[in-house]
Amino acid sequence: MDRNFSKKIIFSDEAHFQLDGCMNTQNCRIWGVGNHQVINEKSLHAQRPTVWCGFWAGRMIGPYFFENEAGNAVTVNGVSYRKKITEFLWPKLDDIEMEGMWFQQIDATCHNARETIELLREEFPGCVISRNGDQNWPPRSCDLTPCDFFLWGFVKSHVYANKPQTIPELKAEIRRIIGETEPQLCGNVIENLVKRARVCQQSHGGHLSDIVFHN
Repeated sequence: MDRNFSKKIIFSDEAHFQLDGCMNTQNCRIWGVGNHQVINEKSLHAQRPTVWCGFWAGRMIGPYFFENEAGNAVTVNGVSYRKKITEFLWPKLDDIEMEGMWFQQIDATCHNARETIELLREEFPGCVISRNGDQNWPPRSCDLTPCDFFLWGFVKSHVYANKPQTIPELKAEIRRIIGETEPQLCGNVIENLVKRARVCQQSHGGHLSDIVFHN
């Protein structure tokens, strides 16, 4: 068994960043003891860039904003996702030792199209973790991917602390926070991932113990 296998996986995900600071609960899961009956108001059609980011033991890769030439947000579909791969991700891999590296993505339809999987295999031959890829990622396993249990909550908690008032300010904050994140922190998160995976094995795929959430 390769003890460093967890350090050879590039995890990836997308998230919405709304200008009013409301979080997408699909990306940020909050465990609390407060009154769950409280209603939090948010805009129905709030302005929100869609952000992609990669995460591995060495550093974060990104952010990438899904937008057109005018800077307006566009829907993430197969075409826009493959454009991100070829125009953004591939150049970012030039300074990474790619031997034995894996790429993980969530099970969105645009990620798992045959054309997309074939494109990913150009750089990650036999090493794509995805539905229709070389290895499936366990479904409904948000406790295990660093993008869900750490990345988006970490970035959003810092981005909204400065209360950006415009989309350009919001995007600048996202770039700043991701760019300033130390590689050591990324390494620590991957170590936590290994602990979570072991506990998941011990519980035969059940919920993780609360203690896993303490660093």
